Amino acid sequence: MSTLDGTFSLGDRTVKRLGYGAMQLAGPGVFGPPKDRDAAIAVLREAVARGVNHIDTSDYYGPHVTNQLIREALHPYPEDLVIVTKVGARRGQDASWVPAFSAKELTQAVRDNLSNLRLDVMEVVNLRIMFDAHGPAEGSIEAPLTVLADLQRQGLVRHIGLSNVTAAQVAQARRICNIVCVQNHYNLAHRADEALIDATARDGIAYVPFFPLGGFTPLQSSVLSQVASRLGATPMQVALAWLLARARNILLIPGTSSAAHLRENLAAAELELPKDALASLDSIGARAESAGAESR
Repeated sequence: MSTLDGTFSLGDRTVKRLGYGAMQLAGPGVFGPPKDRDAAIAVLREAVARGVNHIDTSDYYGPHVTNQLIREALHPYPEDLVIVTKVGARRGQDASWVPAFSAKELTQAVRDNLSNLRLDVMEVVNLRIMFDAHGPAEGSIEAPLTVLADLQRQGLVRHIGLSNVTAAQVAQARRICNIVCVQNHYNLAHRADEALIDATARDGIAYVPFFPLGGFTPLQSSVLSQVASRLGATPMQVALAWLLARARNILLIPGTSSAAHLRENLAAAELELPKDALASLDSIGARAESAGAESR
C-alpha cells in the first residue's frame, strides 16, 4: 500500500482517503438527467467495486438525480459505505443555485435526501453556506446550523459538517455542535485555506476539498505537466497525489461520469511524489497567488 493511501475518520466512521463525488453524474450544469443513465449507474458500481467507501452527493444535484442514481446503483448499500450530502441550497427552474436556509427548507432537504437515497438516517450532512456565490463570506451561521443540530437530535442526521465556510464560521459552529468535516474549495492553484487545513488536522476534523482538479475550469500548469511527464502519470493524478500528501486529514472526492477517468483518479492513491516534485508543485500555488494579487 502506498504511504499516500490509507484512511481517516469521518465522524465515527473510517473511510478511505480517496472517495468519489457524484455531482458530474447529473446533466449539463448539474441539472437534469445524465445523457447516459446506464453509464452513470456503471460508474457508481465500479467505484464501490474498487473499494470506494465515501460518496459525496446532494439532493440539489439534478435536483434529485444523483441521489436517485446512487439508490438505483447501490441500494442496499454496503455496510462500510458512507454517503455524505449537502443542504442549504435549491435549484431554480432556470438551473440557478438559490440559498435555502430556512428551517422549513433545511428540514425538507434532509427528508428529500433520505427519501431519494432510501435511508433512515444521513451519516453526514454538510451545511452549505451561500452568503456569496463566489466563495466563503463572513456572517453568522447560527440559525441554520441550529436547525440541523435539531434534526440531529431527532435522529435524522448522525453527523454534521460545513461547506464553503470561513475559519470564523467553523469556530462558531463548533460552539453549537460537533463538526466532523469541512468542505471548501482547495487545490494546487487555489490555496486560501492553508491555515484552516492545518487547524482542522490538529483537531481531527476531516477536510474535503471540492474542485480538487479545478472544477469547471480544469487545472492547467506547465509545472504540473512536467512533473506528471517525469513520473509517468497524468497531470490530474499528480494533482490528487499532491492533495493526499498535503495533510493526513484531507479526504478526496473527485467526480467523473467516465469509468476510465474513475480508474485514473483512484490510481492516484498509489502515486508517490518525490520531494523535488513536491517542491515544484508547491510553487504553483505561490505563482497563482502572485498573479491574483497583481490582477486586483
